[in-house]
Amino acid sequence: MCVLSKLLLLASAATYGLAVPAGVDFTSIFSRQEKAIRAPEPLTEPLRDTTKYVVAHFMVGNAYPYTVANWQSDIELAHASGFDGFALNIGPDSWQPEQVAYAYQAAQQSRTNFKLFLSFDMSVLPCTTAADAETLQGYITTYATHPNQFLYGGHVFASTFSGESCTFGQSSVAQGWQTQFIDQLTGVNTVYFVPSFFVDPTTFSTYDGVLDGMFNWNSGWPIEVTAAFVSSLGGLSSASSSLATLVGATTTDEQYISGLGSTTGPQSYMAAISPWFFTHYSPQTYNKNWIYLSDDHLYARRWEDLMSIRDQVAIVEHVTWNDYGESHYIGPIEGDQPNSQAWVDGFDHQGWLVLTKYYSTAFKTGSYPAITKDRIIMWSRPHPALATAPDPVGQPTNFQITEDVVWAIVMATAPARVTLETSPNTTQTWHVSTGLTKIQLPIAGGGYMHATMTRNGWPVVDLYPSNFTFNPNPPSYNFNAFVVASR
Repeated sequence: MCVLSKLLLLASAATYGLAVPAGVDFTSIFSRQEKAIRAPEPLTEPLRDTTKYVVAHFMVGNAYPYTVANWQSDIELAHASGFDGFALNIGPDSWQPEQVAYAYQAAQQSRTNFKLFLSFDMSVLPCTTAADAETLQGYITTYATHPNQFLYGGHVFASTFSGESCTFGQSSVAQGWQTQFIDQLTGVNTVYFVPSFFVDPTTFSTYDGVLDGMFNWNSGWPIEVTAAFVSSLGGLSSASSSLATLVGATTTDEQYISGLGSTTGPQSYMAAISPWFFTHYSPQTYNKNWIYLSDDHLYARRWEDLMSIRDQVAIVEHVTWNDYGESHYIGPIEGDQPNSQAWVDGFDHQGWLVLTKYYSTAFKTGSYPAITKDRIIMWSRPHPALATAPDPVGQPTNFQITEDVVWAIVMATAPARVTLETSPNTTQTWHVSTGLTKIQLPIAGGGYMHATMTRNGWPVVDLYPSNFTFNPNPPSYNFNAFVVASR
């Protein structure tokens, strides 16, 4: 048994109160632990289940200071917001097995039936030898029978970020995953494998026997929209309407679904969804400094476009719950940050959870739910796209593709009058119908966000964050979103 597999057993055994005296046999520990956590009747789904699931990608690497109580708080918030589970992104840190054990313990204590599954981050985990695969096996066998393990088709659901170059010492990637991972896990440990391999969908058939589906990580954003692409359309002002049609579009989803159709056996497609993307690391650190287009109510439009192909999508995975460095987090800002405080602190995204609850309910049931509370959710960047700053990291790649706009979504229980204002001279009023309405208004340097809803002359919502100003002279580049929602 590899060292990390032993650490996994130690962490999980400690979590469940199992003593581990020096020199004790790990196999014996696992046998006792498995009996302690085995569910009497694990939740299973048939291979062609029509049930839909919504999960969130959780970066365990950002949970270093977490306690079980932190995990439970996040799990209960995610569950209340429409998520069915977390995909636990696992890296190589020696302390991560303990945090995974905390997560499973918290899920069980939450009494929410919240599910967890392992998403191996193969961009950082080693995968050149057969021994490397033992680490992955250890995670699977440790939690396969846990009552909060996500099972699909009666099998242990597992995923990855990357992994398309992993051979585990074999002659090919497909053979490596097949012989060193899939074939090693049998019985209650049998895996339902839906990785995120960054490969051409037309090559999916080369992974027959390995794949049970595929996760399309980059489908959350229109990543094909670059500064050069916008320039080819005549610039942002000319391309604006064309770009809006690309936001949320299902083109790559359909390519993945078609690719899976060329493989043998039933295949499950997992789509990505994300509200934002901005990262700003220097070449001396992670060397990541770019944006993806997140305008035009990306989060809402992506959900709505996925509804149009709902019958072909088994699972939607939100990217992410807590990846602060790439600005697509939707959970609270807590735990450990990967040196992203400069563009994350003060930029809470939990207002988007209001939309998550609404859209995830629609995706899982097939019908949009009735709106029972008047709400407004709005967001914008903290400075103009073309502003300059004394920032040694420089402007992010593709900064030219985003508009200076306040985006808002109105959720109305009945027809109402809504006014959005970004300056004393920039204001617009809409008469909205019952349901969800998307609105937007330009914002300039020195501007602010103020939204009101009235009905029959009476105020219903007044949303005016006092801690937001659209700064024309920012001290550094920040293309993150400032998100607020009425209570």
